[in-house]
Amino acid sequence: MKKTYIALVAAFAALSIFAEIEMGAPFTDGAVLQRGMKVPVWGKVTPPVSKLLRKVRVEFAGQEKVAEVGKGGEWRVYIDPMEASKESRTMTVSQLEPGFFFDSVIETVEVKDILVGEVWFASGQSNMECPIWGGRTRYRDMKGGLMTTMTCLPNIRYVKSKKTWSVEPKGLKAKWCKFTPEDLQLFYRENGGAGTELSAVAFYYARELYLALDVPIGILDASWGGTNIDTWTPRSGYEGCDESIKATAEYPVKASWNDKTDRKWTISGAHQQPTVLYNGMVAAYAPMAMRGFIWYQGCHNDGESQLYCAKLHALYNGWCREFENPALKLYLVQLAPFNRNWLGICMAQTQFCAEENNAALAVTADVGNFDDIHPNDKEIVAKRLVVHALKRDYGFNIPQDDSPVLKSASFKGGKATLSFGNVKDWYVYAPNRSRDLPFELAGEDGNWKPAKVLNFRKQKGRNGKMGDTDYIDGVDIVLSGKDVPNPVKARYMGQPRTFGTLYNEASLPLGPFETR
Repeated sequence: MKKTYIALVAAFAALSIFAEIEMGAPFTDGAVLQRGMKVPVWGKVTPPVSKLLRKVRVEFAGQEKVAEVGKGGEWRVYIDPMEASKESRTMTVSQLEPGFFFDSVIETVEVKDILVGEVWFASGQSNMECPIWGGRTRYRDMKGGLMTTMTCLPNIRYVKSKKTWSVEPKGLKAKWCKFTPEDLQLFYRENGGAGTELSAVAFYYARELYLALDVPIGILDASWGGTNIDTWTPRSGYEGCDESIKATAEYPVKASWNDKTDRKWTISGAHQQPTVLYNGMVAAYAPMAMRGFIWYQGCHNDGESQLYCAKLHALYNGWCREFENPALKLYLVQLAPFNRNWLGICMAQTQFCAEENNAALAVTADVGNFDDIHPNDKEIVAKRLVVHALKRDYGFNIPQDDSPVLKSASFKGGKATLSFGNVKDWYVYAPNRSRDLPFELAGEDGNWKPAKVLNFRKQKGRNGKMGDTDYIDGVDIVLSGKDVPNPVKARYMGQPRTFGTLYNEASLPLGPFETR
């Protein structure tokens, strides 16, 4: 970013008070701006201007916009919607002082190498933070070394927010880096290694979008392992929130933290307090024009899964308000199988996506490691997020982007009949070729017992295992259990250390559920 200072006409020189233009967080060299939307460009004049210094002019892509400077030095313009462009262009921002006959330019700032394309934000806890490449740790993507060496796509740009929390919204400066081996390695060396590198999910998401769309992609990553959803929620998200989370909304955020007395619920440290990571790592980028967010989080809130759907609504509503975009998309990742039962959180994630039209879920019931909470195949996770964007945002002719979901259940004659949406034909795949799928039934006593699929059309396989053409007859699934003569409830993947084995015709897996 280049600054040029121009002497004032002598008649005005004595009256001027020098003040510098500070650009908003996203507007540094190498930035990507959102295509097809009005693009807010903002900043401040510091120290606050005198009455004589009242305007800022922004010139970019053949457009010229002028804004008056507020009392506190703040200013904002809106660039009209633009087409995508890989052309490296410069944004010129000038501070103007009114004169008797014309306005005088007293300072000019240049932001160089700007592209126009698609912008997304990535956030969450450790599975989003999990880096594309790491240091002396297994906490990384399984193919990260290859990907950072082989990927040379300079029209993809990324920003990594440093870990910081704040009681009030905090200013930041983006450092845009390119998806090239040189930039990726330089970023890693400069930022200290594992935990500071770009998110692997964000890396693959941006790469897949670029390969599909062939337009510049900007991806901003603000993630921190072991954090709750509340700390990423803006204060505005709690306005009109569900009564169930009023206590979180009213939590008194503290600048000083006492580890012995201030711990409460999922708030286990200063940086876990509601709003403080949003303030420290995200707020500075609002109201940047962007398509949406991808979100991978939930483990830390597992003990309060009954509140998680309401908290997702607060998160989403707050982001929409702060980014001034009611159509903002939120595509989230469902928790992967592990050695504990994520059923409650998984069901809350499914419920939220059913209630919010601008949200969708990437189900990972078949992805994971029972002994590692950070499964290292992040590419499949990103691809299941991308398929939502391609269908919903970019008009790709994709017949199905959603995983199957339970629609209804009935219990009669010792059997359970489950009906589903988002499926026309079931595909069954168990790695050990077992016909024992992870369904369970319970009677009035509430004791869960294994269940068999009755409409499993079995072909002859070896040693009693599935043959290559085994399939479920129909879309409904009919269950019975020898130890549950009168079932009243059914569930799928309700036990720890359980992988999903059912897919729809698009090879998207059925996620965990329990009938109400």
